[in-house]
Amino acid sequence: MRDVLKQKIVDALATPPPARTRRDVRLPGVPGKAIAVIGPRRAGKTTMLWQVLADRLRDGADRDTLLYFNFEDERLIGMTARDLPMVVEEYYGLHPSRRDTHRVLFLLDEVQVVPGWETFARRLLDTEKIDLFLSGSSARLLSREVATSMRGRAMESLVLPFSFREFLRHGGDEPEGRPDRATKAARSLLQKQLRAYLVTGGFPEAQRAAPRDRLDLLRSYVDAMLLRDVIERHAVSHPVALRWMVRQLLGNAGGAFSVNKFYNDLRAQGVPVAKDTLHAYLAHLEDAFVVRTVAIAAHSERHRMVNPRKAYPVDPGLIPVFDRSGKANLGHALETAVALDLERRGAEIAYVKTRDGHEVDFLARFPDASQRLIQVCANLDSPVTCAREVETLLGAAREHPRARLEIVVLDADTARDVPKRIDVRSASEWLLA
Repeated sequence: MRDVLKQKIVDALATPPPARTRRDVRLPGVPGKAIAVIGPRRAGKTTMLWQVLADRLRDGADRDTLLYFNFEDERLIGMTARDLPMVVEEYYGLHPSRRDTHRVLFLLDEVQVVPGWETFARRLLDTEKIDLFLSGSSARLLSREVATSMRGRAMESLVLPFSFREFLRHGGDEPEGRPDRATKAARSLLQKQLRAYLVTGGFPEAQRAAPRDRLDLLRSYVDAMLLRDVIERHAVSHPVALRWMVRQLLGNAGGAFSVNKFYNDLRAQGVPVAKDTLHAYLAHLEDAFVVRTVAIAAHSERHRMVNPRKAYPVDPGLIPVFDRSGKANLGHALETAVALDLERRGAEIAYVKTRDGHEVDFLARFPDASQRLIQVCANLDSPVTCAREVETLLGAAREHPRARLEIVVLDADTARDVPKRIDVRSASEWLLA
């Protein structure tokens, strides 16, 4: 194994960073912490590690101080925590002058396949001059487990499928300058590209696939998440109930989901499963990044718990895979894209129920303490629809007076008679902001 490790290190140090689409992923800047790169399968976590390496190289670091090491290798099967120090010793055996004199970068990919890696990672931070990045399958490198196992020594960096800007960049179409100052022709092109993004989604491998291949590919992603990240990991006893839950959540993006109602529906179908089990399944699906859920905005924790949650797939491209209606559902896809972008921007989000029973899609609270009430809709062509959305926002503003009011719509030119205090934004402009 020592020979294998040495050869992998030699090969890795000689490998140039691959040319990949640059990601706009936030990296925490707290010294002395490991960075755990987390996110759904096939979203680009390994690419993100190589991007970190390429950035260090561009900033003047020597190539031999930057080590990318992938533990998913059949030659390393059976490796344990006792063997992990060999990676460090073999590296410094090749470059002894770097030890204790230079900070080096270790990017450990799929490290979770080695049992006991957490102790090794903590010791590395304490005893060596090493900047440490970790990444791996969400089946074994869950967000909450990183926090627990690393005992406060790690921070997270979330990699989701492509945002709209990354989608454009991947296709060589990223706009220059501010989108709100684009020409009419450029804005029309952005509208067309946004509609393509809402259908295709942001998983990198799905970008140039034919429609049938794309649907099969995305379905295989969800199957892998369910089998490896949920069913096998948690020894799920009712896979049928789990799959029904996934179809309900992914096929009804932005819809309210109540575990109680779903439990009663399953009982009516003769599926015996406990309510607590369904709550656990929903939590497992969030851990595995299959769905993201949004609770109601409320001061009372009990009020949040008893009200339905809104659920969104981790990528708008998953909606056509599970939606049986046959409709385009651009409104649901746009709402999903906005929800995911708010998460990328570090916002804490909830939905709002006004006193008169209307609903605002998002109350977003940002790290700088600013707030926004955001309503998302495909169009405002109908005066009735426009008046309803405006009245709903104004009603929510009475309960959340500090929040800025926004309507995000595919085509902002369709809005009529909207009060000045409400900012109507075209979706393409909002997503590129």
